[in-house]
Amino acid sequence: MTDPRPSPTGAADAANVTLRGRRPRDLPTLRRWFTDPAAQWREWDAPYLNAADTTASLGAYVRHLETAATTPNERVVDLGGACIGMLNRAEDASDVWDLGVIIFDPQHWGRGIGSRALALWIEATLNETDAHVLTFSTWSGNERMIRAAHRLGFREAGRVREARLVRGQRHDSVTLDLLRREWTPRP
Repeated sequence: MTDPRPSPTGAADAANVTLRGRRPRDLPTLRRWFTDPAAQWREWDAPYLNAADTTASLGAYVRHLETAATTPNERVVDLGGACIGMLNRAEDASDVWDLGVIIFDPQHWGRGIGSRALALWIEATLNETDAHVLTFSTWSGNERMIRAAHRLGFREAGRVREARLVRGQRHDSVTLDLLRREWTPRP
């Protein structure tokens, strides 16, 4: 089992995070992480959805990635030349963009890497789109993601109480938002 505790080099690792388009050499990594039904990241990213349906959807997504060109609305999280996660965005309404982030391997959690990737993605989204509002949706059990979003300036915009059933327990659905004028670029 991987030790999820922060490493002494965590801050240095976070400073070396970059975002880039998907490359053909990323496909084996993406296939491995997206199609493994036991991947630990799946315990945090929409675990309230039917696991078999999620596995089937992610398998179809990987097949799509194998033939599709990279798009501006998705990026790979790169650390030292390796694909360690993925980001995406979708325009929900005029000037409102919903963001997503996945860091696959728990060895990279709790070290600022996901927060750094999300900060870079916010900056890219504001530079590349006419976004007025950025949103992020999760569930109340994903406390690391909520803390990361708050540290980056997101505020809670909505909560549907007990809307998510995860491992037999009820959790809230949480939406966070950030207005363009509220963003402070990070060094």
